[in-house]
Amino acid sequence: MLYQYEYPRPAVAVDLVVVSRRPQLQIMLIQRLKDPFKDCWALPGGFLEMDETLERGAAREMLEETGLVVSEMKQFGAFSTVDRDPRGRVISIGFFAEIDSSQEAVAADDAKDAKWFDLMNLPSLAFDHAEMIAIALKKMINSAD
Repeated sequence: MLYQYEYPRPAVAVDLVVVSRRPQLQIMLIQRLKDPFKDCWALPGGFLEMDETLERGAAREMLEETGLVVSEMKQFGAFSTVDRDPRGRVISIGFFAEIDSSQEAVAADDAKDAKWFDLMNLPSLAFDHAEMIAIALKKMINSAD
């Protein structure tokens, strides 16, 4: 049955902060193939499909965009600034994971490139992804204490 609602509803996305500690602390980023922010670097992620959980969507997006498998991840926050995405109202759920950087990333789907970046030397990032990274790392550090 198809439901009709009087009010518009937001889209839900997932974004992943995936780090590796080899040889130094690095983060996986993708270069966007399409607008908005075409050619800009961003966290791997995308829109949740209707039949999947947040975790399943996050793992799917990571695999589709980078070829990397993420089996364990932790949710670190929800990002809901009204204008965070120029395509419309999008709420993103952030996930954090740590994997071995010896896995080779291969860009696919809507990623033009995928590679590891030194956390101390990040490019300019799309959307609110710099804020997402800062929050994820702060929570990672606090949980290690």
